[in-house]
Amino acid sequence: MLLFFGLTVAYALRVNLSVAIVAMVDRHAANKDFEEFDWNEETKSIILSSFFWGYVVTQIPAGQLAQRFGPKILLLFSIGICSMLAVLTPFCAHVGDAKAVIGLRIVQGLSQGFIFPSTHTMLSRWAPASERGRLGTLSYAGAQFGTVIMLAVSGFLASSSMGWPSIFYISGAVGILWSVAWFFYGSNSPAEYRGIAPEEREFIESSFGPQDHSRRIVTPWVAILTSAPMIALTIAHSCHNWGFWTLLTEMPTYMKEVLEKDIKKNALLSSLPYLVMWILSFVFSPLSDFLINRQYLSRVVSRKLFNTIGLWIPMVALLGLAFVPKGGSDLAIVLLTLAVGINSATYLGFQVNHIDLAPNHAGTMMGITNCAANVMSIIAPLIVGQVISDATDPVQWRRVFYIAAGVYFFGNLTFIIFGKADIQPWNEPESPIPRTTSNANETQTARNATNTATGNNENHSD
Repeated sequence: MLLFFGLTVAYALRVNLSVAIVAMVDRHAANKDFEEFDWNEETKSIILSSFFWGYVVTQIPAGQLAQRFGPKILLLFSIGICSMLAVLTPFCAHVGDAKAVIGLRIVQGLSQGFIFPSTHTMLSRWAPASERGRLGTLSYAGAQFGTVIMLAVSGFLASSSMGWPSIFYISGAVGILWSVAWFFYGSNSPAEYRGIAPEEREFIESSFGPQDHSRRIVTPWVAILTSAPMIALTIAHSCHNWGFWTLLTEMPTYMKEVLEKDIKKNALLSSLPYLVMWILSFVFSPLSDFLINRQYLSRVVSRKLFNTIGLWIPMVALLGLAFVPKGGSDLAIVLLTLAVGINSATYLGFQVNHIDLAPNHAGTMMGITNCAANVMSIIAPLIVGQVISDATDPVQWRRVFYIAAGVYFFGNLTFIIFGKADIQPWNEPESPIPRTTSNANETQTARNATNTATGNNENHSD
């Protein structure tokens, strides 16, 4: 539950600016008693993308640091620092205008880069094999829940007597409260938590089986980076992020300028697609397990099927959205909800494929693909800023939707052609200590058990 609410806070702190910036640049959209800023579309796009400039930097080293220093302390500082900076956002905007906000968002991105690797590490120590899928789904569902909550309430906060600064004050304060709770109740492992029952600790630790500490796992960097399935996975992840973050960061502006929704309706309608996405993530997950466990589909066919659902159905919705005329708000909202909500099928596509290919290196692989994918999160809003000079012109928005649809098509096509779901040869760790035949047989048995558990228990990640 702490991880669920931690990711809720983390994503609320990511997306709070998406709606707040609408009120910050137009006092008539919310509350005229608060400061407004003269930021054009290009400046707004730079501000919205700046979070990811820092976020990509800490992705790859975060997993190693979590393993060495423990995920508790990294999560504490990550969310704690990001929350305090959120509280300072109105002050920085007042004193330093756009440049100060950009700098602040970069530091927030640097701090949040540790969240997903630390969460992976925490779950690997706390989640028994028999419960790993459920606990992982519960934890990572906080990301979409935070998006829904922040987008839904920010419009009301901006138009209230507290104005748009309250969006940052309240989200930051909630993050600080979570950090206090995490400091007292979070723990790196069952062995370090004093409040755990001995029976529960034994159950969790015994579920991982005997640990062979003589085996040294060395990351095969060259093999990973030159693997065709890994390259296809990276492309699919990157293309997904392009479309996802284009919609997440630009949807409030599109709602206001093209669909002509006021700030309250804007925020509520902007949150609707992510509510649908959150709900559907709990529908697609058991459906995928059912099809694979009953052997109706092989694992690789299931991965490609759900990835196709998650990328090509939104692609069609975006193409339809490109032809919605100004004022056709109901149809546009339906298509936006479809484009984002169905995207949750990718949880059972490329997003769990790291574990399929190499369970021993899944964390490192996630750092690599997430780093590359979040470069797209930087570029996509910048491209929108270059394409759109007049945010009220539906024709200019049409180009944005065309680009996102094309990126979705390319990403999934690459995954269909080159993607795999079987364990790759470079998954196996090196073994510096010679083994007897008996030891080798025992190791093979343990390896088979690990692979079986990995195949049946999958985590979802952003």
